[in-house]
Amino acid sequence: MLDSAHVGDIRGALGSIAAHDTGARPGLPAKLKTLLAIVGPGLIVMVGDNDAGAFGTYTQAGQNYGTRLLWTLLLLVPVLYVNQEMVLRLGAVTGVGHARLILERYGRFWGAFSVIDLFLLNALTIVTEFIGISLGLGYLGLPKVPGVLVAAAAVIAAASTGSFPRFERVCLILVAGSLALIPVVVMAHPPLGQVGRDFVLPGMPGGELSTVMLLIIAIVGTTVAPWQLFFQQSYVIDKRITPRFIRYERVDLWIGIVIVVVGAAAMMCCAAAAFAGRPGFGHFTDAAGVAAGLGRYVHEAAGILFAIALIDASVIGAAAVALSTSYAIGDVLGLRHSLHRSPRQAKPFYALFAALLLVSAIIVVVPGSPLGLLTEGVQTLAGVLLPSATVFLLLLCNDRAVLGPWVNTRATNLFASAVIGVLVLLSIVLTASVLYPRITFAQLLGILAAGALLGLIGLVAAVWPVPGRRRRPRRDTAPVDRSQRASWRMPPLALLERPRLSPGRRLGLAVLRGYLVIAAALVVVRVAQLALGR
Repeated sequence: MLDSAHVGDIRGALGSIAAHDTGARPGLPAKLKTLLAIVGPGLIVMVGDNDAGAFGTYTQAGQNYGTRLLWTLLLLVPVLYVNQEMVLRLGAVTGVGHARLILERYGRFWGAFSVIDLFLLNALTIVTEFIGISLGLGYLGLPKVPGVLVAAAAVIAAASTGSFPRFERVCLILVAGSLALIPVVVMAHPPLGQVGRDFVLPGMPGGELSTVMLLIIAIVGTTVAPWQLFFQQSYVIDKRITPRFIRYERVDLWIGIVIVVVGAAAMMCCAAAAFAGRPGFGHFTDAAGVAAGLGRYVHEAAGILFAIALIDASVIGAAAVALSTSYAIGDVLGLRHSLHRSPRQAKPFYALFAALLLVSAIIVVVPGSPLGLLTEGVQTLAGVLLPSATVFLLLLCNDRAVLGPWVNTRATNLFASAVIGVLVLLSIVLTASVLYPRITFAQLLGILAAGALLGLIGLVAAVWPVPGRRRRPRRDTAPVDRSQRASWRMPPLALLERPRLSPGRRLGLAVLRGYLVIAAALVVVRVAQLALGR
């Protein structure tokens, strides 16, 4: 444990569990009481994902294509669960944050890269959250500059009380505020039959296919974000959740997934219903434009509620993203990093948290800030970081020294490997499309086809037996004894040997490193071009 505050009673917003309470939970009331105490990490990380960027992406899909892309949300449910379930297991079993595990198990390069890239990406993401707050305030007719600064100060104050349960209560209030989208959908009353069909029957809307494909990729990117992995693992640790309560934390995650999918569908449906058959259909501008359309075509109250939900989502997104950064850096540097500590007891942790929020807020309110460039930078960096984050997530969840009896099952590995392959392909396409905006649909298909072919070749090479080659017995192929899972915790990191990587994994990590170097260089070139107005 890098912070002694991570040990002790579980104290959440809705209840607590004593550290010595290891008894069974017979009966539904006892189970519900335990669940209420555990609820928080999965719920907050999922609702925080429906942030300002999600509002822009989902409402763009609704305004430009109606409800034809609703099916993408249903496909993302298993992806969300598998990714976040792996990080909650890592948090509960290891007691060490995601970035620290990568650093200790796979070396300084990958540890430093994960933290530096996460810091840059999260800083830009927080800027987009305050852009969302300013758009909502503008629609409501409230002054933007003081409103943005007050929002930043409120988030800092909520996290700086030295009370973990108090911060979590604030977050759960914001989670409840996200439900303001439900009455907006009711007022917009989209055709339920069409909504149901588009939810379960995949289809492509009319229009330029490359534009539609990039929007689908953007939906995936805004739903599966790198900061979520780092945040949930560290938040599970800070809440002191142990392996004994992983089943309850999985339920918490499912609740969050349901809410995030309902919220995303609500955004898409209300935008689709408001602009259907009207001049604004197919001409998305931003979330404030959607609020204006709801106020004009549906009801004034619909526009107001939508703007309030946008501000609410941006605030919880800013809090979660800033906290994930402070957790990761505190974990890697060995600093005290816990919401159970007061700002006086953990000065660097809270100073970084406050600085991220204040600097981002100031960038948004300063006239002439390149907000469009920053928003595009978020999209590009997310595409660059996502492959490395997901690859190391899978590697860590198969590391027996780290997870012991909690390592992935074969079925989880197969599904997670397929998901990672798809995410890597989509990341490459997303990065290419941002760097080269004039990319054609044929070129996008070529990238996808080449990536799929390389993945197939890699799979065949991994499983095809080579004549005359003896396979060395591996220590991690023995059956896993899962009988002691409830009490098993990872030994201290200093006592663990570094994992021995097979030639195939070494080659894969080398290819990944090469991709990241090339992609980072292209990002620098693209940002320079945009800054120069080219």
